[in-house]
Amino acid sequence: MVEYNSQHGQVRKSPFELYMMFVDMRNFAMMLPEDKKEMVKADYDTILASVQGYEVGAKVLSRTPYSRIELVDYGSPFAFKITLSFDATPNPGMTDFSIKLEADLNFMMKMMIGGKLQEGLDKIVDALVAISEGRMPEGIDPDILKNFKA
Repeated sequence: MVEYNSQHGQVRKSPFELYMMFVDMRNFAMMLPEDKKEMVKADYDTILASVQGYEVGAKVLSRTPYSRIELVDYGSPFAFKITLSFDATPNPGMTDFSIKLEADLNFMMKMMIGGKLQEGLDKIVDALVAISEGRMPEGIDPDILKNFKA
């Protein structure tokens, strides 16, 4: 297994508020543009998407209220585990958010997508911080966020 750790971001939401946004996999599907929603199936515990001809999915392995959510592969071409961490900070109403990804990638896959995975994790954290501060994340279509209330 290869491990990737995102940067940490200070999100202007309490751990409770942020955790509740991620606890239901259907929330992820709601954030997609209308033309992409048909490629995604989600329920409370699972999400499955068709990406460039591959089925990629995740299911909740465990939920630790207001501090951690663990997801594992579900119908994906390789094994992975994602840990979302919601840590309280000394500042009320703020959360230290980070993501850890452990993936069973062969050498070729690691060389091809390893950097993109790391970059993607950091972009997710940056976008969440920006949204919590009332800023539009760079490179995000504003229509994607119309159903999302941070």
